[in-house]
Formats: sequence, C-alpha cells, structure tokens
Amino acid sequence: MSSPTAPTACINVFWHEGMLSHDTGKGVFDTGMDPGFLEVLEKHPENSDRVRNMVSILRKGPISPYISWLPGTPATIPQLLSFHSQEYVNMLVEADKNGGKEVCCGTLLKPGSFDAALLAAGTTLSAMKFILDGHGELAYALVRPPGHHAQPTRADGYCFFNNAGLAVQLALDSGCKRVSVVDIDVHYGNGTAEGFYRSDKVLTVSLHMNHGSWGPSHPQNGTVDELGEGEGFGYNLNIPLPNGTGDKGYGYAMTELVIPAVEKFEPDMMVLVIGQDSSAFDPNGRQCLTMDGYREIGQTVRRLADKHCGGRLLIVQEGGYHITYSAYCVHATLEGVLNLPFPLLSDPIAYYPEDEAFAVKVIEAIKQFQMKNVPILKEV
Repeated sequence: MSSPTAPTACINVFWHEGMLSHDTGKGVFDTGMDPGFLEVLEKHPENSDRVRNMVSILRKGPISPYISWLPGTPATIPQLLSFHSQEYVNMLVEADKNGGKEVCCGTLLKPGSFDAALLAAGTTLSAMKFILDGHGELAYALVRPPGHHAQPTRADGYCFFNNAGLAVQLALDSGCKRVSVVDIDVHYGNGTAEGFYRSDKVLTVSLHMNHGSWGPSHPQNGTVDELGEGEGFGYNLNIPLPNGTGDKGYGYAMTELVIPAVEKFEPDMMVLVIGQDSSAFDPNGRQCLTMDGYREIGQTVRRLADKHCGGRLLIVQEGGYHITYSAYCVHATLEGVLNLPFPLLSDPIAYYPEDEAFAVKVIEAIKQFQMKNVPILKEV
C-alpha cells in the first residue's frame, strides 16, 4: 500500500443545467403508470430533484471551497459511435424525432431527454479530456441521465448512452494503455462491462447487490463467473454482495478484492463510477452504506490513482435516488477523494447497525474463486 495521500486543493466538477430537461414523469415508482386509484403519484426515481440537490450541496455545503466548476458540452454523433452502434444511435434519434418512447422498462425517452443524454455523454467526455490534456488530475462528471447500464446496442436501467464507457474509450484512443473502472453503484455496471468484455486494456470491477438479470435489456447476471471473453478473460471482476452489506462489508471488499486487482493491473487511468443507491436509505437498493463508507471508498480509490496513475482520476455520477441523502453521500465521497483530514459534514440520519459476518464470508468465497480462475490474481 502506498503512503498516505496528501489533501488535494480541488475537484473539477463538470456540469450543465440542460441535463435537468430530462423529465421522467410520475407514476408507480419507475413505471410511469397511473393505476387510477392512488391520490398521490411519486416522481420517477431518476428525476431532476436528486441531481439538483447534488449540485446544491457542492455549491453551498462545506466542501464548496474545494470545488471548481466547469461547463459541459453535448456529445456529437461520431463521439457516441466510439462505444455505441450506428443502428442503436439511429433508433434513439428517430424516437426523439417522433416525440419519444419507452425504450425499455422504466427507461423513458421524452421530449428533452435526448438532448440531456447528449449533454451527459459530452460532459463526461469533457471531464476526461480535461484530465488527458493535463489541466488537472481530479474531475467529476456530475451527469444525468446515468449511463453504466447502456450497452453498445441497447438502453437499460434509465441509461441511454454509456457516459463512463465513452470516457474510457477516449482515454484509450488518447494513448492510455490500461484503464481501471471501479463501479460502486448498487446495480451491476453491465453496460460498461459489455463494452470492454473482450479487452485486456480495461479492468472493470463492479461492486453491486446480487440482483441478477432483470429482463431482455439486462441479460447479464453480474455473477462472479462473468469474467470476460477472449483477450478480456479475467478483466471483468464482479463482486455481487449480499443485501444489507454496509460500510464494513464494502471496506472489506475494497481491501480484499478491489485493491489487489488494481495493483496487479497497474492502470494509468482510474475511473470511479459512483451511485448513492447503495446507501442505507435508497429506495432502489438494498445495501447499507453510510457517509462514512462512501468517504472511505473515495479515499481508497484516490490512493490507487495516486500510486498508479499519477493521481489521474475521473469520477462519473450514476444512481442515487434518495433526494436528500444521496447529496450527502456525494459530499462524503468527494471528501474521501480529496483525502481531507476530517469530515466536513456530519451524517444527519445514518445510524444503522451492521453485522458484516455474512458479507465477509461471501467476499472470502469470491476471493477464492478469483484466485483460482483469474490469471492476474493467481499469484496474489
């Protein structure tokens, strides 16, 4: 393990208000359905309020002196084609021209959605280019709609374009030899994994609840045996954690599984894909992370970036659907990345007793499987 990382002056946050124009509507959770007998319908979980609060806490919260704001720009069609197929992009273009459609379950393309998705993709690319051009080491793409479920040929899980995947491909096209992606969203980062499933230049590591496939748009299971194919065999590492895994369980998984894999891979660029839907209070997840857990994950990934990548780290926003607590957990994650000597913001609600014994048992089983089956880990 490297020596402690010194605090960093600021994180460069890339943001554009145009991403708020993606209106996902109301209904029964994420269905958009009005059954006719409910007096109050809730907003779709992936709504603009969640991101408004993330922006607000970074502008007005105690972390604000450490934040530098930069504008995002929309992606171009040729940029999208570095990850997505022409046919898939054409389908979304036509759907937008025709007023939108439900692309897959819960993933609603409405007027304004396509432009917001272009902004999310382009803003993430702008953040990666900022790092690649040497303007800074730490950048955070604060974007919506999210992207890590979007596969090269289909939408999935509220995602249209794979923002992180596009940024990883830009890094490779710009001369990076190895990129490591650590995804802590509560759901499997299946789209990013699918995009690089046959590549040994990208190590994709996903820590997620053990939810399995959820239908035609998400055929991947996120199980430990989905290791990649061809040259990419052994470079897709899934860490399906049992429901209720909290700060201690995630910390153990980072220490026993994530750090050894990244150490062996030796990337020259790190991408941290964050979703606060792995928090204890999220309506779309069943894990129990608190601000302390997110802070520790941020610190761990920052140390890895400093040791292997000259500090170069791109953070990409994904899920997180509790309107207030998600913002607090973003704040904590960035505190960790900054490696600040003490927390700037106390946790307003998180008292959640954790029994990590079962999570540790599962993590040990995953470790034994990986040491037996993953070539770069057989000597660890």
